[in-house]
Amino acid sequence: MAHYLACFLMAGSMTVMASSAAMAQGNPEQGASLVSQGDGSGVPCVICHGADGMGNDAGGFPRLAGLDAGYLAKQMEDYKAGRRSSAIMQPNVDNFSSQQILDIAAYFSALPATGPQASADAPAALLAAGEKLVREGDWDKHVPACSSCHGPSSQGVGSSFPAIAGQHPNYIRQQLSAWKKGERSNDPEQLMTAVAERLTDEQITAVAAYLGSLSHDSQ
Repeated sequence: MAHYLACFLMAGSMTVMASSAAMAQGNPEQGASLVSQGDGSGVPCVICHGADGMGNDAGGFPRLAGLDAGYLAKQMEDYKAGRRSSAIMQPNVDNFSSQQILDIAAYFSALPATGPQASADAPAALLAAGEKLVREGDWDKHVPACSSCHGPSSQGVGSSFPAIAGQHPNYIRQQLSAWKKGERSNDPEQLMTAVAERLTDEQITAVAAYLGSLSHDSQ
């Protein structure tokens, strides 16, 4: 079990260093214009993600505010290249240049994040089950704790492991289900695929509820 975790973390750490080293700089001022107005070929980012970058839980649109710029840029490049699929995202980023993508990422990354995102009436038992998975994992199923890659407080680590504390529960649930079903595969070393395919639907719901109940700066 310890060996599995060591290998898991080593692979992730190597990917983080490689991604961070390769990431260029974006201009948040240029990004602000693109986010609010678009480039004329698609819908501006603010329509779905909001001017504050906080997204929308009911619509399944994730919070982008405060996320790592390198992570955001990679996701947009993956949509553009078809490595990640979304009928909404792909047509709205496919005409952006790499520099424009960096600018948009820099803008959202610089925004302050607010939270928590989940309603306060989530069942206590559901939140407790989610907290256990996030903090401890489920080693009977070889599922490591979310915090082993996303950081002790789920605040993210580098450009490969985004902050998930305070993210919208619907979005977290959608993405974990997509990895589990093989509908998403742009994660480092297939780490998320290996985790999600071992989770039950009930565990996915619990993890999403707990992470969504956290503030973006929870300890």
